[in-house]
Amino acid sequence: AFLLILAMPPKAKKEAKPKTQPEGATKFGPMPESYLKKQKTVAALNAKLAAKASVDAKKRKQTRSEITKRAAKYHKEYKSTAANLVRMRREAKSYGNFFVEDEPKVLLVVRIRGINAVEPRTTKILQLLRLRQIHNAVFLRCNKATLNMLRLVAPYVTYGSPNLKTVKDLVYKRGFGKVNKQRIPITDNSVVESVLGKKSLICVEDVIHEIFTCGDNFKEANNFLWPFKLSSPLGGLNKKRISFIEGGDYGNRETKINAFVRKMI
Repeated sequence: AFLLILAMPPKAKKEAKPKTQPEGATKFGPMPESYLKKQKTVAALNAKLAAKASVDAKKRKQTRSEITKRAAKYHKEYKSTAANLVRMRREAKSYGNFFVEDEPKVLLVVRIRGINAVEPRTTKILQLLRLRQIHNAVFLRCNKATLNMLRLVAPYVTYGSPNLKTVKDLVYKRGFGKVNKQRIPITDNSVVESVLGKKSLICVEDVIHEIFTCGDNFKEANNFLWPFKLSSPLGGLNKKRISFIEGGDYGNRETKINAFVRKMI
């Protein structure tokens, strides 16, 4: 007898279906609900921070562009003023006349004496002028009240009209701002904008322009600047108990205050 063996086709293997896990589950089990909430909160916070960073970047770009335009405008204004002054001097000379410049609008006052044997009234005036320490320097608006106060404390201070270079050197090299009643170094334009932004002063060049030209916001810009703390003058003082016009140091130096302060920066 013959045994008939039929070749049977091999059985097809069943494809393994991927195991589906519930949302937030791992191979070790479902995630805690608190962890899922934290993930959503962090994702929302990151999206909010990213949007804020994008807006801030655009704002910074616009601010930089505006600062560049203002600096160029101020430079053009300073150059035009200087050229106009030279022109008027030459015209007066050509006609055989004398050219008399305008009275200074801003004074730079430096304290050159300490606190020993100072009478109470002088001490109070020096405090009002924010000259509490020796070698402190401040800008003042030149008017009758200021000049009367300076006459009363003349033996303790020397003053004069600063030029543009002196104002820039003081602000850039020795400038500190008053932020929340604290003495903060002016290392960035944002320090100025955070305090004086409401007065449309957003950069250091704005502050310098207001001080030098005695603009409408001179009071705010000057109060923002902390009194400058200068070094002892290079080469020392001559005689601080004698007035400048007699060969000493105290009193009005007019434009020669620039060379004096340059030795103290």
